[in-house]
Amino acid sequence: MKTIIVSLLLLPLLLASYIASAQPPPDKDSVERRFLSNGAYRHHYFAREWQIYLDSALAVLPDEASFWQQKAMPLFKQRKYEAGMVYLDKAVALDAAEYLDYRAFIKCIFQKNYQGAIADFNLAKKAGYHQGVMDHRYDFYLALSYLQLNDYVAAKAALLETIRSVEENTPSAPVHFLYYFYLGIISYETADYNTALDFFNKSLTQYPRFADAGYYKGLCLIRLHQGTAARESFTSSRKNFKEGYSIPEDNAVYEPYPYQVKEWMYNYYIR
Repeated sequence: MKTIIVSLLLLPLLLASYIASAQPPPDKDSVERRFLSNGAYRHHYFAREWQIYLDSALAVLPDEASFWQQKAMPLFKQRKYEAGMVYLDKAVALDAAEYLDYRAFIKCIFQKNYQGAIADFNLAKKAGYHQGVMDHRYDFYLALSYLQLNDYVAAKAALLETIRSVEENTPSAPVHFLYYFYLGIISYETADYNTALDFFNKSLTQYPRFADAGYYKGLCLIRLHQGTAARESFTSSRKNFKEGYSIPEDNAVYEPYPYQVKEWMYNYYIR
């Protein structure tokens, strides 16, 4: 008799459990609408509410990679790289096709983990997930990573491959001024000042007020014993710099790109 009574008492709980398990799982769109569109996105991504709403979304759909990426993103922009990478790693584990190259970009531009960036970009290239990330092909970021590791041979090869791919796939499009700029940097670092000057001039042809190219052009002119031309280049470059004509990549507002000019860098050459 006791067994029957206990079974009857447990029956509502078992039915509730069965009914709950029979409910279809929440779909991503409804969760995104509730916790992101009507929640996190109504706040600045540095606000604590952003993280609270993302936590709520993840409590419902813990295997949704995009929610982990959205949780990670503000932390990188606050330069909390290790904290953000914990969440981005989860996104990559759940959806490498979508987020492996994004993590490689973060490692290259934000975290300055160049060996890690190279490893991730090479994996993404091998898998063939996408052609590029953040407006550039993978080889461009590989070039920046090798450049920052002082591997100028590999950096140059990656940049030349970037240009080759652009010219092959979009022959009507001009070569991006940053590609010429970084080829100029590589030539400057390897003491090939005439070649560097040529690349900086090509970059300036595409972006005439590019302060960074003008600054390094000045350095080349000093090395080539053209002092008057160098001072003119520095003066023009500093004016352009003060007016905001630097590297115009979207994420340059959060992180400096390799060899990006700063105000103090002019002080030695302009008194």
